[in-house]
Amino acid sequence: MKYFIHKADRSLRGEITLPASKSISNRILIIHALSPRPFRIDNLSDSDDTKVLKRALSENEKVIDIGHAGTSMRFLTAYYSIGDSEKVLTGSSRMKNRPVGELVNALRAMGADIRYIKNEGYPPLLIRGKKISGGKLKIDSSISSQFISALLMIAPQLDKGLQLELTGRMVSPAYIYLTLKLMESFGICYDWTGNKITIGRQDYFPADIFIEADWTAASYWYEMAALAEDPDIIIRGLFSGSLQGDFILTEIFRDFGVKTEFLDDGIRLTCEAYSPEKFDYNFTNNPDLVQTFAALCGLRHIPFHFTGTETLRLKETDRIVALAEELARFGIKIYTAEDGSSISFMGESSFIQGKIRVKTYQDHRMAMAFAPAAILGYKPVIDDPDVVSKSYPGFWEDLKKVGFQITN
Repeated sequence: MKYFIHKADRSLRGEITLPASKSISNRILIIHALSPRPFRIDNLSDSDDTKVLKRALSENEKVIDIGHAGTSMRFLTAYYSIGDSEKVLTGSSRMKNRPVGELVNALRAMGADIRYIKNEGYPPLLIRGKKISGGKLKIDSSISSQFISALLMIAPQLDKGLQLELTGRMVSPAYIYLTLKLMESFGICYDWTGNKITIGRQDYFPADIFIEADWTAASYWYEMAALAEDPDIIIRGLFSGSLQGDFILTEIFRDFGVKTEFLDDGIRLTCEAYSPEKFDYNFTNNPDLVQTFAALCGLRHIPFHFTGTETLRLKETDRIVALAEELARFGIKIYTAEDGSSISFMGESSFIQGKIRVKTYQDHRMAMAFAPAAILGYKPVIDDPDVVSKSYPGFWEDLKKVGFQITN
């Protein structure tokens, strides 16, 4: 299936309600499963990733297929390792090519019984749950913050707790901070000094929670505001002082003229016509925003130099390769470091007439980052548009609410 995206003008006015944060939802589900007593979770994400994790935690099946859900693979690997049953944890063909060895090695060092069913270092995994004591542990923090979050959430259940030493250059530390602050809201005490995180043996304290909207999902609306003429859009569900790392959007988009006004139950976006001469940014803390800003800057002919992009090669697809190929369809040429550490654009691009096919590579963020191009008169044709259900199932309906025409 394909969606043909059209926008008759550059206006952007209306009101939408964003989905709940997938990142918070998935962490809360693990905390709920580890809690000695249940608690109420309001506004849980309706994304595919969260549904997969919720089902895995509630069903008593031996084989757990998490599809494309990378967070579920990492969190469940740790969670099942301290359980009392045997599980086979598998996923899509892409998931079977996403490395999990660093996490498995860390768990094995504490006594976990985890075996690779096929290829060393990659899913599927055979996990025989058992009691593990914890203690001191080192882990390379330059690969995935989700490995670290997975270990932190089970740490209070370990007899010796966990003294985790982070080695290498840390990626996405904002997500580690999010994990710890959520744990803290459920009574867990921790100490993070330098490169060491210490969590003693303790119990989670059950507490009802309402999950706020997803700031990463908001990035596509900020992008649209920066592309539109005199936009005025209200987004419900977002609040000031969020723990989510991508809350930084409110600051970054000031460089593009987008103003954020906080309301009682959301935000209002307006924009004054403005383009920075060049946009340089280190995305170590916010890797999920790279596609949004690459598309925005490319479409607006704004030169950029992005760093902190190494982990993009290990996402739902190799996002660096995917970006290069799909931006090229819009006449935008980017330059990438061989190791994926940087992405650059010189600012030269041309308007492409006619329909432009956008491949999504089973990656929800490819679809959502490129659809806003229709505001500028481009005619994107989105392959496999249902891929947005991974994080934002209502994305296409929300676009229709503000004047986008979508046909298949």
